Amino acid sequence: MNNTLEQLRQYTTVVADTGDFALMQTYRPTDATTNPSLILKAIQQDTYRPLLKEVIQAHHQASLADITDHLLVKFGQNILNIIPGRVSTEVDARLSFDTAATIKRAKQLIHLYEQQGIDRQRVLIKIASTWEGIQAAKQLEQEGIKCNLTLLFSLVQAVACADAKVQLISPFVGRIYDWYKKQAGTQWDEVTYAGVNDPGVKSVTQIFHYYKKFAISTEIMGASFRNTGQILALAGCDLLTISPDLLQALQQSTQTVSPILDANTAQQLDIQPLILNEASFRFLLNQDAMASEKLSEGIRAFANDAEKLDRIILGYKK
Repeated sequence: MNNTLEQLRQYTTVVADTGDFALMQTYRPTDATTNPSLILKAIQQDTYRPLLKEVIQAHHQASLADITDHLLVKFGQNILNIIPGRVSTEVDARLSFDTAATIKRAKQLIHLYEQQGIDRQRVLIKIASTWEGIQAAKQLEQEGIKCNLTLLFSLVQAVACADAKVQLISPFVGRIYDWYKKQAGTQWDEVTYAGVNDPGVKSVTQIFHYYKKFAISTEIMGASFRNTGQILALAGCDLLTISPDLLQALQQSTQTVSPILDANTAQQLDIQPLILNEASFRFLLNQDAMASEKLSEGIRAFANDAEKLDRIILGYKK
């Protein structure tokens, strides 16, 4: 019998949630996704420090933002030498509420990739799912730059992304789970809220059903998993981005995998379309305490890691 990871590949495209090249070679994902936290973690390892030094030496007179972009593209370039599919490269989270600046930074990243001979179709620009980020992605998509909308915690954000015709969204399963578990405190029952009953799994399932009901072409990539049960409960999702430790757990398991999410079933469901504009988006997101809190928290965390990365780069520039 194939191991659980190989079985999962029959129903879902597996994406590696890491900046570690060696691990990508081990688990053979189709795509790969990175974020500031993963890049920060990678460059603090002896294996990847020479890559950082190489970029700084080659672009020593460049601005801090430009050096960061060159570093992100260097990682992406190395990743694309390993995987057959696409790599996601994230725009600085500190630009999450600035549409024009997000567009400018995204175009710079694509320009740097194309200078290295990499087709833009192999790159997804990651942007936080704020209203401003979604509007930036809408314009970028119209110009042929594919986007991955991240830090997504609600149907409202997912529908706005669909309206913007973005290429892909990354709903965060584990962070939703974390929020509900914290809220429940001692009343939380792990068994009751496992598998398909996990609040993060239920959120992605709702988005999947909505997208397939209305034949929305935006890809859904479940992200931020805490355990393999969450992953297997989303078998059949378009893509799942999985951390190395959970990839290893799946590879070492022989648990049988069955498709849980099915587009044909979703098309039979009674779902009403959600009509959004900026005001309704902001109000509905505000009314969802979990989604609004986790979005803000996620942006702060990525921004903090971007600042740490800045300090490391400045240290090497001296």
